[in-house]
Amino acid sequence: MTAPTRVTPISGFPELLPAERLLELHILDVVREVFELHGFTPLETRAVEPVDRLVGQGGDTDKEIYGVTRLASDDTVRDAALGLHFDLTVPFARYVLENAGRLAFPFRRYQIQKVWRGERPQEGRFREFTQADIDVVDVGELAPHFEAEMPLVIAEVFRRLPLGEFRIQVNNRKIPEGFYLGIGLTDVAGTLRIVDKLDKVGPDKVTGMLVAAGATPEQADRALALASIRSVDLSFVDRVRALGVEHPTLDEGLDALAAVIAVGMDEAPGVLVADLRVARGLDYYTGTVYETQLVGDEAWGSVCSGGRYDSLASDGRTSYPGVGISIGLTRLVHLLIAKRGLTASRSTPAAVLVAVVDEESRTASRHVASALRGRGIPCEVAPAASRFGKQIRYADRRGIPFVWFPGVGGGGDQVKDIRSGEQVDADALTWQCPPADLRPAVVTPQP
Repeated sequence: MTAPTRVTPISGFPELLPAERLLELHILDVVREVFELHGFTPLETRAVEPVDRLVGQGGDTDKEIYGVTRLASDDTVRDAALGLHFDLTVPFARYVLENAGRLAFPFRRYQIQKVWRGERPQEGRFREFTQADIDVVDVGELAPHFEAEMPLVIAEVFRRLPLGEFRIQVNNRKIPEGFYLGIGLTDVAGTLRIVDKLDKVGPDKVTGMLVAAGATPEQADRALALASIRSVDLSFVDRVRALGVEHPTLDEGLDALAAVIAVGMDEAPGVLVADLRVARGLDYYTGTVYETQLVGDEAWGSVCSGGRYDSLASDGRTSYPGVGISIGLTRLVHLLIAKRGLTASRSTPAAVLVAVVDEESRTASRHVASALRGRGIPCEVAPAASRFGKQIRYADRRGIPFVWFPGVGGGGDQVKDIRSGEQVDADALTWQCPPADLRPAVVTPQP
């Protein structure tokens, strides 16, 4: 006798229960609606890219790229020519280069897809997850106002979701770059990657890492002094100036960040925060960078990030600078489930269960369901013609609010709200499902 096969989950590849998936779909619907309200056009790119394009674009993600090979191939994963994309910006840049002659610029797109990273799974970090991106690219030059637009779109998305308070932290890579050069630190990229670990390891370890990388203790202290500056208004400019460092690149970065924060003060006061510790580890960012945290769950880390890139999309003759921001959708959903206890009000889209009196009359139940569906009311037909009490319990376990009884007692149809117990006569061609019950709602646990 063959031993039963034990099914075990694969770490880092999350799967949701039905009510949780409905919560995720609700969030997706809101995200798509807002993105389209702002004129972003939908796009989907292939899952794989040439490995040599992926390597070198992702900073510390190089060793996390999944190689793709055929099982029958003699090639090892290390020698794979193709890899699964680790974000959506790199494939988007490639898409722009391939289709530049057929696109209208500035080109605005949104993209909601799975991405893969071979990192160590932990709370809020996965190997397979969904991102929701918006980007704007142009030819040659990109107007700076787009850098202010990105966080404002995200602010509108987040205000429509049950997230509570949130903060979009904004920096400009030219500020630390110019500051580091001004104090004599020439390895800008290396210093940025170390400072980017502040939230993970704390200032003492970052100081040690900077000194180990060649900085003097004084340079490390000044780098941390810059990273400590944070404001919801333009006061960060004077605070940086007070540190006594001068460099043209620093001036450019301060002007650019001030322009973004000024727009935020006008349209989303208190939401956009100038935070000079934000560095972003990906190597392709060249200007404004963003990270977003939910107030009260800052330890979860950023749930939305991005920035400006000037050189990622270039064919050697023409460059297509862009700016984008990405919601870590899977990360956000798991935070809401694990930390906030959110879920959907039911585990099925169905608002109505059409009961079956007996198997001979199942056709009548199907006709009722067809009439309801034709009017946009989601429903399902009971799987078995069991006692009505059992069919009601079937609906209750799934959170279906209404049970429809066709031709009860030889008369007309009736529908029952199983929450209140109210049962009334009804016609499938005219009955109105209450709007609040038509689709699953987002619910939070009762205190």
